[in-house]
Amino acid sequence: MFKQALIITGILVGSSAYIQAQDSGNPASQPAAPNRTVLDRYCVTCHNEKLKTAGLMLDKADIENVPASGEIWEKVIRKLRAGAMPPAGMPRPDKATYDSLAMYLETELDRVAEAKPNPGSPAAVHRLNGVEYQNAIHDLLAVDIDAGLLLPADESNYGFDNIGEVLSISPLRLERYLSAARKITRLAIGEPKVSPIVETYNLHKFLLQEDRMSEDLPFGSRGGIAVRHYFPLDGEYVIKIVLQRDDRDRVKGLVEPHQLDVRLDGARVKLFTIGGEHKGKSAPIFSTAGGGDPEQELYELTADEVLEVRFQAKTGMRLVGVSFIQENWVPEGALQYVNGKPDSLPVHHPTFTLTDLASYKGGDPAVDSVSIGGPYSPKGLGDTPSRRKIFVCRPINEAEEETCAKKIVSGLARRAYRRPVADADMQTLLSLYKAGRNNGGFEAGVGMALERILAGPEFLFRVERTPANVAPGAAYRISDLELASRLSFFLWSSIPDDELLDLAEANKLRDGEVLRQQVRRMLVDSRTKSLASNFAGQWLYVRNLRSMKPDQSIFYDFDENLRQAFQLETELFFESIVREDRSVLDLLAADYTFVNERLARYYGIPNVYGSEFRRVKLSDQERRGLLGQGSILTVTSYPNRTSPVSRGKWVLENILGTPPPPPPPNVPSLKEDSENGKVLSMRERMEEHRKNPACAVCHKLMDPLGFALENFDGTGKWRTTIGETKIDASGVLPDGTKFEGPDGLRKALMGKPEGFVTTVTEKLLTYSLGRGIEYYDQPAIRKILREAVSSDYRFSLLVMGVVNSTPFQMRRSEP
Repeated sequence: MFKQALIITGILVGSSAYIQAQDSGNPASQPAAPNRTVLDRYCVTCHNEKLKTAGLMLDKADIENVPASGEIWEKVIRKLRAGAMPPAGMPRPDKATYDSLAMYLETELDRVAEAKPNPGSPAAVHRLNGVEYQNAIHDLLAVDIDAGLLLPADESNYGFDNIGEVLSISPLRLERYLSAARKITRLAIGEPKVSPIVETYNLHKFLLQEDRMSEDLPFGSRGGIAVRHYFPLDGEYVIKIVLQRDDRDRVKGLVEPHQLDVRLDGARVKLFTIGGEHKGKSAPIFSTAGGGDPEQELYELTADEVLEVRFQAKTGMRLVGVSFIQENWVPEGALQYVNGKPDSLPVHHPTFTLTDLASYKGGDPAVDSVSIGGPYSPKGLGDTPSRRKIFVCRPINEAEEETCAKKIVSGLARRAYRRPVADADMQTLLSLYKAGRNNGGFEAGVGMALERILAGPEFLFRVERTPANVAPGAAYRISDLELASRLSFFLWSSIPDDELLDLAEANKLRDGEVLRQQVRRMLVDSRTKSLASNFAGQWLYVRNLRSMKPDQSIFYDFDENLRQAFQLETELFFESIVREDRSVLDLLAADYTFVNERLARYYGIPNVYGSEFRRVKLSDQERRGLLGQGSILTVTSYPNRTSPVSRGKWVLENILGTPPPPPPPNVPSLKEDSENGKVLSMRERMEEHRKNPACAVCHKLMDPLGFALENFDGTGKWRTTIGETKIDASGVLPDGTKFEGPDGLRKALMGKPEGFVTTVTEKLLTYSLGRGIEYYDQPAIRKILREAVSSDYRFSLLVMGVVNSTPFQMRRSEP
């Protein structure tokens, strides 16, 4: 045992005493305690005083009593498993020695964790975040809302926005909840007396409308938009369409006639013809000034004013589609060139600048906005999925109203509160029902009770109460109802459904087989899409794609279509791992992805046509898995160039699970040129940066990982040179493993799969608990991995391991 202590000291600080002990094989060759000089030389994060102090504490940690210093030894285990120390180039033990010591430490810590579990204490009062609130409203009332428009943004911690400790409640948020409850109630029940309103849906000005834009639009369509719009009453409504214009407010694409199709729930409402009218000489296609005949100029300024249609619509959420019919012909004759540019030049062509785009009035017309106004001449509330969900009974006369109201309100409250409804709950809700009933009738009374449900703390907060008989600081099993909520918000980001709630009320979720069946059922439900958009979107930073703004003078073929394609590719890819219950290692190594024609063309994948995404097999090794996807490569770049640091940091944090510490203060910026004026390559600039000792210790870990992805430019397009310089994509892992390019990095990572699977498990556990991972969670994480290894780490086995884990099923009371 003492020799193992020497080994670990050597691994952590690279001391010469460790080397001597290994050479001599003599346990009596006792090393000196680590000192500041050794730590400053070998510590991975030398500017971090806290970690220096932790290293100095190692000599006080008893290798014979590992659990007494569990937090320190868990850090040791992580370094051992990663092969992170001693630094590359220093003598180090063989793999068997690494593994034997790690196994000893893990066994000692796991043994005590099994006997005396420490599940931790997630926030006892946990507010629903915006996504959870939005999903809960949909599942409770069949009403679709955008929580981002109704509520303030949520804070994030540990990489996620569902962390209980930062989900605070402010006066502003409380006010917004009250306002949202009123609006949602009106949407769900309807308003018999509502004034006409106009809602406008705008399209991004850089969204190319060259193909079918949505699966909700007809085949053979081009451009436009599909929106789900809420019609508050049966009645007449008006749709008005505005087309895109150039910088002189002239409608684009009027040279030839085009047909514009307007549909409601798939049925055609109106087919317009726009363009093709010639009322005189037109100004040039690229023009920053006039030059056309007055009548033609007036036509080009006002041509879309006729795009307005009045129609009848039923109450409820309905699909409105506006799109052009795709023409399959090309006008005869040579292309018209103006200022050296042809009429049909695609706007993502390298010679097409933003100034050109603003002054360009040629090409095909495109939709700028769609406005829906109404209702006019309303005829009643009608029937909607929301009203059917709410009004589960209908009183025949006044005597039956209160009984029916109790049934409606208790059912809604049970689902919203995620527990049986107490008498005190019903008293509050029924008093509000009666107040509303007296002022506006039966439905108004139900609406007032519903507002209270939606604005009440019982709905907005997940509360886990410590039983009265639990001692302070003791670990205890949470109730079945609390377990049901943890499970549904983990997998669905929403409230439990009736089946899960029924089992929880009957205390049947404690049964291991019942719980397994529920997890399997929930994983195949469509609501697990939230794992892709919410969990993976935050873990992998894909959510950040919305705010990325690549410099279009450099990345000229990046546009809104490509941004959306990048995001959907990653979401569909992650969904396939969940839906097909694949190994999570396929996130790194899968030989397939999902593309449409636009993305396939960008990646250089042949024979993919149309806007629909489909699964394709990858022949290019470099594109396999997450490391080859445009979403990841774009969010880890700067607007005007790649960032090996950001990409390397992303790999350390999200693949290896070993995030670097924050940078020291006053870090100098990268030098563009050397002292003799030579323009430096990115690798040369980073080498100059690493000459600063305060920067070198972290950049030696991050930069090589980022350089492996340098063949992908700032928006993920493959390249082999930068200018005339061939890209050097070689690198090395923290344990000294060398690799070349993205495929080499991927193979190096797959050579030690436990590292990535541990990271995935830690992220899943963080997300499921709504708190950060602590050292005492590591035994539970190791148990999850041990139970999943035989299945090659299938996704469902990791999820089942999380659900069965001590931190998920238990909590510790406050001391």
